[in-house]
Amino acid sequence: MQNLGIIGFGWLGSRMAERLSDRYEIFATTTTPSKAQDLNTKGYHATLVSFPNELDAEMQTWEVAKELDAIIISVPFSGIRGAQIPMNDKRQNLLNFLGDYKGQLFLLSSTGVYPETEQDYTEADKPAQEVESESFILERFPQTNILRLAGLMGDQRLLKNYNISNLDQLVNHIHYADICTAVEKMLEQQSQSKVYNIVAPIHPNKEEVINAQKGLPYSGERAKKGRTISPAKLIQELDFEFQYPDPRYFHL
Repeated sequence: MQNLGIIGFGWLGSRMAERLSDRYEIFATTTTPSKAQDLNTKGYHATLVSFPNELDAEMQTWEVAKELDAIIISVPFSGIRGAQIPMNDKRQNLLNFLGDYKGQLFLLSSTGVYPETEQDYTEADKPAQEVESESFILERFPQTNILRLAGLMGDQRLLKNYNISNLDQLVNHIHYADICTAVEKMLEQQSQSKVYNIVAPIHPNKEEVINAQKGLPYSGERAKKGRTISPAKLIQELDFEFQYPDPRYFHL
């Protein structure tokens, strides 16, 4: 059995671990002792660590890193959109934690790296080297795979459960199950230095999604307002098939 590290064991990290734990021994980081205890109870190996916005002079290299075949970084390093929070020290804390790791590496980024201009964006429109929250890790670990995740959905994370504005805006969403499948395929293929948009290929507007999830018909005209993000490269290079291609039916 191979060893997989997950840095940042949140909503998505826990679902990845569930999917992969039959083939991988899971080593995960968390920020609270109670969560660490919970992870250990589930048979995972927990490490207590946080990545503060200030440089942590006592940050140690992750002891188990040298034993890990792959590491998935699921901690945000881009800051909050619109907030000018310097992230350099936080990023340096992560780099120090990883040490001189040589294995397969994934950084979970966001489709938020693309401008809000109304067009269909591909990975070539925004190379990772031009994105500060992605290039910082490539400079030290050029083998890193950058996964740009769309709006994260699935289980109780459905649009109908939120107070939503701009109902005519097209959505860029992804079901967590398809993220897990993409990572699974890339682990199997030993992918290195890839950049992929992980986003469902169908882009209905918000009102269509909410109506479908509430079991209501949609009688409005199909508005095309807002940008769309293309998963064409993922589909082509990984021969990828989405389990949930249409955000209107993520709840089924």
